[in-house]
Amino acid sequence: MEYFVIIVSAIFVSNIVLAQFLGICPFLGVSKNISTSIGMGAAVLFVMTLATISTWVFQYYILNPFGLGFMQTIVFILVIAALVQMVEIILKKVSPALYQALGVYLPLITTNCAVLGVAILTIQKQYNLMEGAVFSIATAIGFTLAMVIFAGIREHLDLMEVPKGMRGVPIALVVAGILAMAFMGFTGLV
Repeated sequence: MEYFVIIVSAIFVSNIVLAQFLGICPFLGVSKNISTSIGMGAAVLFVMTLATISTWVFQYYILNPFGLGFMQTIVFILVIAALVQMVEIILKKVSPALYQALGVYLPLITTNCAVLGVAILTIQKQYNLMEGAVFSIATAIGFTLAMVIFAGIREHLDLMEVPKGMRGVPIALVVAGILAMAFMGFTGLV
């Protein structure tokens, strides 16, 4: 039951983008079409899961035993940066089209505060390794869900007549706000 609560909470109730407002840069930048959003979501899922597992291991087997907890943020950033470089190299080799579509946003996963935030939240919530992995996977799914929904809405908006002053970023921000309010309806679930 505890894993179910973690999953529902991470995807819907405390959605990393729509409730905690972390990871807004790739959310707004990559969510112009659904396929790119799914690709970015997959990359974030991979990086976030590996980063959470790696940082948990670093925290509990290196930082805590040696009294180096004060270096948590620096170590976590270095681990995340290394993982993103690995994902970038793999995507460039395996899927050049997705690599091109993600463009500058792929390296931005390194500075995506959602990835760092989940790694730190896993430690703060004192999750064990399995709970941390489930939390990171569910959070990445929530991130992807928010991006795909937002991308679908933005694709639909491109076909609609939007007043000139609201085209582009202004209407995107209004839609993101409405989407965030819609996700707030899930807060009574957990």
